[in-house]
Amino acid sequence: GRRSGARQPYGSGSPFGFGGEQQQAQIKGSDLTYELPLTLHEVASGAKKQVTLQHQGRSEKIEVKIPQGMVSGKKLRLTGKGNPSPFGGPPGDLYIQAKVIDDPNYEVSGYDLYLSRDVKLSEVLLGTTLSVPTPEGKTLNLRIPPGTKPGTKLRMTGHGLPVMKEKKKDHLYVRMNIEMPKKLSREQKK
Repeated sequence: GRRSGARQPYGSGSPFGFGGEQQQAQIKGSDLTYELPLTLHEVASGAKKQVTLQHQGRSEKIEVKIPQGMVSGKKLRLTGKGNPSPFGGPPGDLYIQAKVIDDPNYEVSGYDLYLSRDVKLSEVLLGTTLSVPTPEGKTLNLRIPPGTKPGTKLRMTGHGLPVMKEKKKDHLYVRMNIEMPKKLSREQKK
């Protein structure tokens, strides 16, 4: 508080030279955060999604371009799409925050993917080739060397999720689950 009758050396309304009305007009509206669920395919390939916002009783549809690699927690800022200012200033911003939906095939850790595959004991003893799906819908061949141990993780470099704003992909790890036979035939025992 100021003393009654004190002079304002820089104009009225504020000791910093801004009038009260000017200061109110510059107050920005509040920002909004919208959590957007994304599939692993959308994170891997990028997507266009439609978002519906509610502003003071009216709805607004916005199309959002999701870049590759927008994993959980990453945000996009849409300037001026937040709440309007109560004093006629600029509106706030809208932040689109990604939430990757759990996938039945893959586990996600950062930009790395983990996939479990069941392999027969004979296949790991003798070696084999597995077909491995990617989130983009491609199928890769993975060579399993003879004598691979149970629980081994094989790395497929550059086949994980794309790193947002970079031109690289992380890794896809394939875990070997060995199917042990319950009974062996005479021939197998030999």
